[in-house]
Amino acid sequence: MKQQLDVNAPKLPRDIARRFSHVRAWVFDLDNTLYSASSDLWPKIDQRITLFMAQLFGLDGMSSRALQKYYYQRYGTTLRGLMSEHDVTAEEFLAFVHDIDRSSLKPDHSLAQGIAALPGRKLILTNGSREHAIRTAEKLGIHDLFEDVFDIVAADLLPKPYAETYDRFFERHGVDPKEAAMFEDIAHNLEVPHARGMVTTLVTPRAEDQVERERWEIATGSEPHIDFVTDDLAAFLEAVVSDGPAPSPRVEKG
Repeated sequence: MKQQLDVNAPKLPRDIARRFSHVRAWVFDLDNTLYSASSDLWPKIDQRITLFMAQLFGLDGMSSRALQKYYYQRYGTTLRGLMSEHDVTAEEFLAFVHDIDRSSLKPDHSLAQGIAALPGRKLILTNGSREHAIRTAEKLGIHDLFEDVFDIVAADLLPKPYAETYDRFFERHGVDPKEAAMFEDIAHNLEVPHARGMVTTLVTPRAEDQVERERWEIATGSEPHIDFVTDDLAAFLEAVVSDGPAPSPRVEKG
């Protein structure tokens, strides 16, 4: 099991900063990572995916959702399953499922300050579309802090957690994984980054958040490919660059 750490301990922020002191590239997932998993944004996308499949196959909602989750678990994304088995085009799928109302998202000033203070390059690596990432980051007030977005199209439609996707990302952006860190809400998407030498942080929902997750998506934080666990990304980033104590509800370290 990972040791749970008290982030208010006097030496802890320096300990965190030391673990990240070599990092020159900071890589962030988008959905449920840069915004809270308690947001209504991902449920809206999830519902649009179910609707897309219901309309495509003429299924009822329950059957559509079951097939959606089957493809998601087997292929890494529902899109990958639809493309592999039914020749659905990425353009029509992505345009449909990301056609959502983002008005519930508000600028996250604490997160913006935390990302801005990180030394080096900042990039988004997402299984969603570039347009969705940009529009979402704009609503959060953090778009201008990122050098670029590497989306599912840039990945040649091969999603995380496939190793080829990370390697394509590293090559495209000239990132040395041994000098990089990855922040992600899905534990198995951190396996390859950790194996390549990245410092990995799992971003989890807060204990009080009511978040629907598939059983296989739920991580304990004790997995060997996870270096840190936090349920408050902004406070964690503050600790990464801080010389003194920084509050955060939960941080764990291997």
